Amino acid sequence: MFKIKIIVLGILAVTAVCVVSEAAVLFDRVVAVVNQEVITWSELYKNMEADASPQLKEMKEQERLKVFRSNEPQFLESLINYRLQLQEARNTGVQAGEDEVKEAVESIKKKYAMSDKDFSESLKKEGFTLEEYRMKLKEQILISKIVNQQVRNKILVTDAEVKKFLEQNRDSGNASGGYRISQIFFKKPKNPEERKALEVKAESVAARVKGGEDFQSLAKQYSEEPMASKGGDLGFIKKEHLMKEFAAVITTMSTGDVSAPFWTERGLHIIRLDENIAARDAGEITSEARKEAGNRLFMDKYNAWIKSLREKAFIEIKL
Repeated sequence: MFKIKIIVLGILAVTAVCVVSEAAVLFDRVVAVVNQEVITWSELYKNMEADASPQLKEMKEQERLKVFRSNEPQFLESLINYRLQLQEARNTGVQAGEDEVKEAVESIKKKYAMSDKDFSESLKKEGFTLEEYRMKLKEQILISKIVNQQVRNKILVTDAEVKKFLEQNRDSGNASGGYRISQIFFKKPKNPEERKALEVKAESVAARVKGGEDFQSLAKQYSEEPMASKGGDLGFIKKEHLMKEFAAVITTMSTGDVSAPFWTERGLHIIRLDENIAARDAGEITSEARKEAGNRLFMDKYNAWIKSLREKAFIEIKL
């Protein structure tokens, strides 16, 4: 329900928290102490409201607050981690200048093609003053800098780690290309006289797909193979592993196309080409693997760093 953000340089959808009367007395209650700083109940709920998904924001107030209550401990932990990173940045002398904040604002306006008026109206609509928004951006710049200094800049992905990643993720190292395919499958009838009736049935289902009905729903309803429960998703199939009948059909298709029914020795198939994955050279594969291995290594190091910050901090939770 919530997506915990480490660094977000974008429009923050912060809305005022609606506090029901039963919770009004708790509005400024301290819910955590982080070293010399406190986190209040109102701050926690304002951040939960800001980070809520669009679906959650559309809920009725009572339903939304019920979800918030069930997520209080989880989100408070993320808020404590956020506060610890800010404190570490300030303690080590990391700074964010006004020019950097201004540059970040201009970058956001450019990204979303917003004029000064559009930007101001957007902030106003979301219940955020310009000063509050600039302060939030400044905090995120500080966190970005300290994370780079303490974690990201210390990461070195070795050739051995890239090799290990490729061995553990063999599909990532595929150089020959292939396809992601979904299918609706009808088993070959034992009685040859039933073939015509099966063809009519398959053609009827294919027509319904081409008429706009959902492929996955029809696969769940009609397909006679194990992947039917997953909407007929066959996943990634290398080109060299395709049956010859599949290869003959799929080479004439574009992404998103649905085939007419065709026979194999197993039965009748209707396939949808979900993705055509082009062949890649060794350099591209290695580069992507190094990047992904680096991302995973970063998360491991980042989580260890957060753990170390928590271990040396005074944290008291009062929920």
